[in-house]
Amino acid sequence: MRQSTTREQALFALVALCIATGLCWAASIGFAAEQKPFFQDKIIRIVVATVPGGGFDTYSRAIARHWGKHIPGNPRVIIENMPGGGMIIGAKHVSQSAPDGLTIGNFISDLALGQLVGLPGIDFDMRKFEWVGVPVKDSIVCALTKASGITSIEKWKASPSPVKLGGTGRLVITDNTALILKEVVGLPVHLVSGYKGTAPIRLAAESGELAGGCWQWESIKATWRSGLQAGEVNIVLQMTVAPLPELPNVPLALTLVRSADARKLITAPLHTTPAITRLYALPPGTPKERVTLLRSSFMETMKDPEFLAEANKSKLEVDPTGGEEVEKAIHSLFQLEPPLLAKMKKILLGN
Repeated sequence: MRQSTTREQALFALVALCIATGLCWAASIGFAAEQKPFFQDKIIRIVVATVPGGGFDTYSRAIARHWGKHIPGNPRVIIENMPGGGMIIGAKHVSQSAPDGLTIGNFISDLALGQLVGLPGIDFDMRKFEWVGVPVKDSIVCALTKASGITSIEKWKASPSPVKLGGTGRLVITDNTALILKEVVGLPVHLVSGYKGTAPIRLAAESGELAGGCWQWESIKATWRSGLQAGEVNIVLQMTVAPLPELPNVPLALTLVRSADARKLITAPLHTTPAITRLYALPPGTPKERVTLLRSSFMETMKDPEFLAEANKSKLEVDPTGGEEVEKAIHSLFQLEPPLLAKMKKILLGN
């Protein structure tokens, strides 16, 4: 009892001193300030490196409407479009932004290929970004019209003349795929580049100007649905590690080559980068605790019922990849042996 009384007296004395000097009030204010979440009362800006209305912009605006509620402090998340230079301008801006967690970039993974092959304008290092995640994995397939006569890989191999595939520009997946299939797989291909998007490629294929093209299955099945359903369009090849569930009998490009080098030249531009196409990144040097928080809140957003309902209504597929896996994928691209890198540069850029 005596020991307990002594402790109580000491406690009462400490409280009295604290009240008398005002230290308790100051300490409580300081403690409350320390406990305030960093993102409270802040605005997070997603810099989308394309014009409004496209796929990147549509995903980002849907994500922005729900992401803030999964971040401690519930910050407001806004969109800023910064198009130009094949998304280089937006990515460069993010690379030079303050590393405080308040600027997030949304740009294409093909910029990593651009850095690898020395594309002018990419003077930032893709390996130094802090990766948050991607909302969906893209899978590349080749869609050709029935009218072209190329309804199977066997008919493509046996074609007496190069098969015309549409493209939208160098180091874009449409062109990358066509060039890899021609130079690595050995398929007869004539790349016709310069189309303003995949919609003009579809129209050109339907008019007989092209046989078809190769780009994301997730886009093709939504935008060329009528042709697929009518049997006027066929998926004849897929650039995936394993067949997609919806395309169990469509052959893989990997099965058409034998050498390990050929497989690597297919994997880097046609497997690795498409799976992480729609990158979300923080500037280099962002504090690790904020990176971790934004990664986890991003993945929580991907499971948010309200976000999923909005995505479903907008026909946006959701199949996310976390920041850690994105980081591994980016770094794997930079592990290509110099001779293979030189060959890929020659194939994709022609020099």
